[in-house]
Amino acid sequence: MRLTTFCRILTFALTFASMSDLAVAQSSVGIFDAQTDVGRVRSPGSASYDPQLQAYTIGGSGQNMWMGHDDFHFVWKRMTGNFILSTRARFVGAGVEAHRKIGWTIRPSLETNSAHVTAAVHGDGLTSLQFRRTTGAITEEAKSGDSLPNPDAVIQLERRDGVYLMSVARFGDTLVTQQLADVSLPDTVYVGLFVCAHNDTVVEHASFTNVRITTLSNRDLVPYRQYIGSNLEILDVATGNATIIHSYRGSFQAPNWTPDGKALIYAQEGLLYRFDLSSRVVEAINTGFATHNNNDHVLSFDGRMLGISNHAAEDSGVSIVYTVPTTGGTPKRVTAKGPSYFHGWSPDGRWMAYTGQRNGDYDVYKIPSTGGDEIRLTSAPGLDDGPEYTPDGAYIYFNSVRSGRMQIWRMRPDGSEQQQITNDSFNNWFPHISPDGKWIVYIAFPPPPEVAANDHPFYKHVTRRLMPIGGGPARVIAYVYGGQGTMNVPSWSPDGTRLAFVSNSTIP
Repeated sequence: MRLTTFCRILTFALTFASMSDLAVAQSSVGIFDAQTDVGRVRSPGSASYDPQLQAYTIGGSGQNMWMGHDDFHFVWKRMTGNFILSTRARFVGAGVEAHRKIGWTIRPSLETNSAHVTAAVHGDGLTSLQFRRTTGAITEEAKSGDSLPNPDAVIQLERRDGVYLMSVARFGDTLVTQQLADVSLPDTVYVGLFVCAHNDTVVEHASFTNVRITTLSNRDLVPYRQYIGSNLEILDVATGNATIIHSYRGSFQAPNWTPDGKALIYAQEGLLYRFDLSSRVVEAINTGFATHNNNDHVLSFDGRMLGISNHAAEDSGVSIVYTVPTTGGTPKRVTAKGPSYFHGWSPDGRWMAYTGQRNGDYDVYKIPSTGGDEIRLTSAPGLDDGPEYTPDGAYIYFNSVRSGRMQIWRMRPDGSEQQQITNDSFNNWFPHISPDGKWIVYIAFPPPPEVAANDHPFYKHVTRRLMPIGGGPARVIAYVYGGQGTMNVPSWSPDGTRLAFVSNSTIP
């Protein structure tokens, strides 16, 4: 064989091998485009994805992410515009170095000395917002002041119109936020999860669950007319792990769990749909003339009837409560007056509780499910909303602004013994009682001035909180970008182990 021929063959082989290595390096991992080692690492990093749990395990070496260069393993995606990066992260194993790091990083290139903005949690619990202003510059740091030893951490990093916000907390606690406004990165960037061992002789590992990359709209949306996309999620209450099971480019809201555990019912663009949890097939429910339904719909305890809130043309488009068989049919009108927004059946199916606006004030009412005279249950000034019966019928829980902030209250079914259950700085809405009657889950909106006490808007950072039925310490079980439509209606699974909800993101 001539030397020139051998050289051509060798060159081809090396080129093919390099292309094969590149293909492996560039293969997608879950929702990410690819993974790679950045900088110098003695041992290559790795990443795996569990599609059932939608969870990632990432291993990385590297000496540090500091000074003028970074060495780490990076699982990344190319992004433009505004976005929110969120995950629940934990180190795997005891580790070697106190300052091993995990978290999110945003950088314009994969070079070791790239500019960046990084939300980092260290092995000793230190949390910090790290950044390099320009290529090759010295890394700067803003420590959060909070320490999360042995962290089971929620880590968020948001870019909004050139401002970067890091939010961190131990899972179950309220996020603490830091803002960085004077670092300029280009519009198109690499974003993703990282692991840095802080010791190039070892490979450290971390697990990442509840990984969300939320794409925000780059323009102001007209409320109730313009929407971003919707994700249908299922949360395991015991573990706190949430998985996305369905996505839609438009708006769907307020999933109800059917009593047989087989399906979810939600509102989408005026109609109601049944989502089969086994086949993942979506089917419209026949609600006859009621084609302008809002998200206030509830299944009866026996699952046979569906209470809906439809904007009736004969009532100038205000919301009126109707009942319809869960299998579909012609709706039967229940409330004579409107607007009326349905929220809860009594366990025996005889009564329906709803919010009604009468004489300019919103209060809680109940009415026989067959129709008749409505009975006013609350009369405090301001908004009372979201009434729901406990499974034993002993109480109706609701939310009220009467204390100055929206808080959770309860009362007897005749309106007596009205008692405040929550008392914190958040605006708390829509209490939903677990099937065993022991727990309440509700949605907490930010306090004023970000959100008015009597408002529950779309597209906010909100949390789902769990507390004992009689009140007491509440803990966060889900950190969500959503709000209106996330969980307006009862959403517990029949066995009380899971919860359904809607989160929001612009979806390609």
